[in-house]
Order: sequence, then structure tokens, then C-alpha cells
Amino acid sequence: MKKLKTASIILMSVFYVRVGVDHFLSPEWYLQIVPPYLPFPLELVYISGAFEILFGLMLLHPYTRSCAGWGLILLLVAVFPANIYLAQTNGEAMGTSALVAWGRLPFQLLFISIAYWHARK
Repeated sequence: MKKLKTASIILMSVFYVRVGVDHFLSPEWYLQIVPPYLPFPLELVYISGAFEILFGLMLLHPYTRSCAGWGLILLLVAVFPANIYLAQTNGEAMGTSALVAWGRLPFQLLFISIAYWHARK
């Protein structure tokens, strides 16, 4: 189990840092799913990207891992409206299928569960 958790930490760290950096390199891709009722969409994309990078890096160190896990849980809850908006548009907001748009929603629970696993000491 320890090897699985270590592999998960590394994989999730790389994933969050990569996606976080992409928020700055391709913000227009993420802007598509910011719900129209939220103000300052570009700023929200940058803020969420910065937190993904921060928490992804924090996962790597045992001293900051728990805080990173809790931070990721809060971040995943905060960005959930974007996934809901994508599903409500049946994928049109990002030019994807309804199946992909709706299929993304349960993955948030999986990612929250993994973050919780890493938040526990």
C-alpha cells in the first residue's frame, strides 16, 4: 500500500503542476467552462492554476502533504461549478461530447477521495 500511495503522490503532483501551468499557457481553454455568472473569469483561471501548482508541489514533501491534500479538496470543490457548467452545456462549452462532459463529474469525487487519502497522516 505504501508503494501505491507514493506512486499516487508523484502522479498527482505531476498532474496538478502540469494542469496548473497549462492554466497560464492556455487560459482560453479553461475560460470556456467558467460559468458566465462568475465575475473575473480570467483571474479565476489564473488563481486556480496557481493553487494547482502550489498544492501539487506541496504534495511532494511529507511536512506539507496534509495541507496540500486539504487545499486540493477545497480547490476541487471550488472549481466544481465549472464542471457542472460544462455538463449543463452537454459539452458544447468546450466542444466535447455530452458523455465526456457528464462523465467528468464523478471524477471530481475520485480526485477528492485521493486528496483526502493524502491529507491524512
